[in-house]
Amino acid sequence: MSRGKSDNMKSCSFCGKSSEAARRLIAGPGVFICDECVNVCKKILDEEDDILTSEFMEEVPIPREIKDYLDEYVIGQEQAKKVLAVAVYNHYKRIALK
Repeated sequence: MSRGKSDNMKSCSFCGKSSEAARRLIAGPGVFICDECVNVCKKILDEEDDILTSEFMEEVPIPREIKDYLDEYVIGQEQAKKVLAVAVYNHYKRIALK
């Protein structure tokens, strides 16, 4: 079989676009995906990540709540509890943004 003929048989496994119609066709084991379908998949994943991030941040306690929790277990050390509460909150925010 000639190389040109095998290229004609390649098409995106998602949308069916041929290798000639697609700008790029990425090969996997027995499947292909075009650049446009990759972009659609990326948008879907980005939207899901945004939703998960916003849900995660809604559940993160604010520094005041973290300090109140520490007050139940740590006697004194007011400044240390405040610093730790802010540091923990900032850590949660960094995790959410990754």
